[in-house]
Amino acid sequence: MRVDLNSDLGESFGAWTMGDDAAMLDVVTSANVACGFHGGDPSTMRTTCELAKRRGVAIGAHPGFYDLQGFGRRPILGQTACEIESLVAYQIGALQAMAISVGHKVTHVKAHGALSNMACIDLNMAQALAGAIKAVDPSLYFVVIPLTQLERAGEAAGLKLAREIYADRAYEDDGTLVSRKKPGAVLHDPAAVAARVLQMIQEEAIVSVNGKRLPLTVDTVCIHGDSVGAVEMAKAVRSALIAAHIQIAPFSKPA
Repeated sequence: MRVDLNSDLGESFGAWTMGDDAAMLDVVTSANVACGFHGGDPSTMRTTCELAKRRGVAIGAHPGFYDLQGFGRRPILGQTACEIESLVAYQIGALQAMAISVGHKVTHVKAHGALSNMACIDLNMAQALAGAIKAVDPSLYFVVIPLTQLERAGEAAGLKLAREIYADRAYEDDGTLVSRKKPGAVLHDPAAVAARVLQMIQEEAIVSVNGKRLPLTVDTVCIHGDSVGAVEMAKAVRSALIAAHIQIAPFSKPA
């Protein structure tokens, strides 16, 4: 078995530091880099790309709503499909430029926060995301949450998909993530999270908060870089997978 470990990184902005990117890049195999809209800035983007290249970590664009104050986790209503496409294409292009400047390459796109959550249930938004990726570079992988409109839109657009599960997030019965506003939405115990991830990969299924089993394909596992104890959690997950003889490698590189 083979799986990728990814984390959302490069989310520091100016004098504000978010997470420990350098330490996380020693553990994961793919990094989703903020593109300056929900977090990140040009210097942080460039530094993250450079650090990832040194460690052999694949990088992808992590576009979100233009919402630095809310860290991209506040829904923004009323944007047209064209506006969403432009929002995403702009951010992909910005990261591509930074990656090229340090000799690295963007291989995937993963939507952030409220943009992702809304697109999981809104097909028009999901299609706008897929459309932006296809227009900029149809060879890019689209990281999607299985069983959602993101997956359906990506398939319909003919994009390469990387189906993702979350190590540190709970699931609703329909496969969407439990809102961070609800208790128990974010998991914190490294040992429990590692055991849960291993079970999801081996059984190819997630279990919702109500005990519903949802079969799916797992290509990559996300550990949020901004969570408390994120690095320790990532190390625990990696160790558990290695102990189970599961190969850890970027989904964007051939087996």
